[in-house]
Amino acid sequence: MSKHIIGLTLIDAPYSALNNAGTEASQATENIVAVKKLQKGRNTYPYVSGQAWRNWWRTTLEQEFDDWKSSPIEREKKIAFTAADPVTYADDDIFGYMRAQSEIQGKKKVNITVTRLSPLKCSPLISIEPQVPTNDFGVMARQEEGDPVPYEHQFYSCVLQGIFSLDLSAVGTFSDVNRTGYKNIAASYVQTIANAGGTQIGDTPVWELPKDTRVRRCQQTLEALPHLSGGAKLTSHLTDVTPKLIILSVLNGGNHPFMNLIVERDGAGELSIDALCEVIGDYKDRFCDAIYIGRRSGFMDELDDDLRGLADNTSLPCEVIYDSPNKVIAQLSQKLETHIGDSPWK
Repeated sequence: MSKHIIGLTLIDAPYSALNNAGTEASQATENIVAVKKLQKGRNTYPYVSGQAWRNWWRTTLEQEFDDWKSSPIEREKKIAFTAADPVTYADDDIFGYMRAQSEIQGKKKVNITVTRLSPLKCSPLISIEPQVPTNDFGVMARQEEGDPVPYEHQFYSCVLQGIFSLDLSAVGTFSDVNRTGYKNIAASYVQTIANAGGTQIGDTPVWELPKDTRVRRCQQTLEALPHLSGGAKLTSHLTDVTPKLIILSVLNGGNHPFMNLIVERDGAGELSIDALCEVIGDYKDRFCDAIYIGRRSGFMDELDDDLRGLADNTSLPCEVIYDSPNKVIAQLSQKLETHIGDSPWK
């Protein structure tokens, strides 16, 4: 069974328009820019798409780590694809790819389309409580002459919740299995892996990069979170999108038991300590490490006593480590080497 880093994160967005949906057909004003939002019954919840969050993550990795290489984008007619080269580009390894291609084998043209499921998976970032976006009116008028051009845009004030997981056994591991998502490489690519120090796992159609490469890529993916940046409308709604509250651990299997820890009571979102304790008890045999909880001072300060109580509670079946988000991320990153190396293919 493969090990996964699992995480729940809260991002404070007090005056933000991080992901826009373009012009809404229902709006009377033609040039109003609407934020992305969804409906649950009669309530409205702003959100940031999973694709946008992943893009912030990818861009931050490229900016923060000198040895992180983002895969170049190539275009053919109406389709676009990356290099599908996960040895050269950590970006292809962590975020996955699909590339439709063929090669000549003898006198035949053979389809060698390759796809890779992303080891890093994440949800959209969704407001933890209902929030109706505000319409803000502005004008474009920089010169004394001419009529000003009016426009409107939406923004919101909320806390956004997202979950993510990173499959530790999949990072730096590539298979040649005739199944969508598992045919990561063509036979001709094996030599590229071997040249990078990679080896075949027994008699299986699976090859993996050296352990130090796989550990470094997992660590960098996690360590990018305290430096995350991105989003729309930053010139007038600058928002820090780093985690203000984060809960992390390493779990055997691909479930995500942290998914329902944020509950809505009387229209307000809050962290359920009872739900967290229940998850720790129910999955105690699956957790492979401590439960790491990071909270930024000034954000949800009312949780401080409860979280310190969890960290001091020696009767819990799993250790709870409570500190700032940056510090708990660094602590878990330092321990990842002990969790990487066991492949489900062995």
